Amino acid sequence: MIRLVLLLLGADFIRRYWHVLALIGLAWAVVGVSLCIDALDGVLVFPLTLFGWLLLVESLATLFLASSGIGAQKTLRYVKGSLFLVIALLIISAYHHSDMLLAMLFGTAFTIGGGLQIISAAIVRFPRWRMALAGGVGQILIAIFFFQPYPTHYKGTVPYCLGMGLIFSGWSMIWLASRSRRLPRDSSLSQLAYRNADSDRPLDAGSYDGQLAVTTPAAIASAAPLTVHVWTPAGSAREATLHRPIVDRYIAAVDASGRISTGHAALEIAPSLYISLYPAVEIDRSPGEFSRLLRATPDNNVRGRYLTDYPSESAAWCESTEKISFRDYDVRHLQQFWQDYRREEIYNLTHRNCSSTVAHALEAALEGVIGKRADHWLSFIKILFSPEVWVAGHIRKRAMTMAWTPGLILDYARALRAVVHPRPLSWLASVQLAIRRVRRSHRRQDTGIAGQD
Repeated sequence: MIRLVLLLLGADFIRRYWHVLALIGLAWAVVGVSLCIDALDGVLVFPLTLFGWLLLVESLATLFLASSGIGAQKTLRYVKGSLFLVIALLIISAYHHSDMLLAMLFGTAFTIGGGLQIISAAIVRFPRWRMALAGGVGQILIAIFFFQPYPTHYKGTVPYCLGMGLIFSGWSMIWLASRSRRLPRDSSLSQLAYRNADSDRPLDAGSYDGQLAVTTPAAIASAAPLTVHVWTPAGSAREATLHRPIVDRYIAAVDASGRISTGHAALEIAPSLYISLYPAVEIDRSPGEFSRLLRATPDNNVRGRYLTDYPSESAAWCESTEKISFRDYDVRHLQQFWQDYRREEIYNLTHRNCSSTVAHALEAALEGVIGKRADHWLSFIKILFSPEVWVAGHIRKRAMTMAWTPGLILDYARALRAVVHPRPLSWLASVQLAIRRVRRSHRRQDTGIAGQD
């Protein structure tokens, strides 16, 4: 999540406040180590009850203000508020098993996350999959630590979790701040992240057929919105026979003829720029071959092709299921990414597919959009505690250790839009709006009761 926050703030913001970010990271790491040491003997100096009450107030405020959000922002706030409410009630509860329940909750979360990461790394074999596999094993070991009562009989569960989170995020912040300050002024954080995640491929880049025109930033009107098009698997499959909500939404849907539809994603700035990657020759996605194609190894690389525009693609197939638009974006970063990325006409079902292409392009376009509005380093703290950033960071982590799919891109783009385009209301105005909505709801209920009478 720290990497995503710094990406949205941009390299210029990091270079300007790198020393402040490094000091914050160091302070977080020191506090994290102190919390872990404090929790070892079971006698806590950390004001756990006070922390629980603060978390309770924050969760109730989030739930109360959630109705003032719109679209995905409202859902994300309800999820975050409900989760924090459960944790806060367990912390301040006098129930003698609350510490054990918290330990089981955190342990289960680490077990599920680590198990998914191990399975996906072993199946997909994306670049640096061994590091992801080791990270999954580490999460399982942390889960075992939470499950077993030694040495504190679960009393140190919350300080342990907070401490480890602060240590990892603090170290990540220090490393990124120190590295970013040495970057050349024209460098792009998103480009570096994309190149670090990529690997050398034996398939040579193909030549262009003249369909892709070089688009300069000046050719893209600043008023034109950036649109992420998503064809979900269920929405693009014709007459799906099996209805599996989660699988159909995030992985693949099977139509009446037995064909597997994985959906599609594209990015558009009409009419000048369109990013849509397809395999040059349709891949056999029958159930027998699908498991083999999941591996992100070079032997599964095939020749790719880039479509030229959305109208022709939608006419040849169908309209996109969802459209997510962004008003603020960086044309220069997006153009730099696109000129570099399209040099390779390569398609890989799990590593270099339509969804991963859109994810990299979207991150390039949104790099620094928050930092350009920020006039103080406190903007880092403000965006860090945004529930939408928290959700987007977890989606990105899961996709990077598994595979980007149209369903994940849809959730990721919605979360980022809520961050980049927050509702222009102050905190007080949000409270007033929520109160008006509650009063309006009560008036409707009273009117309905009176009508029945």
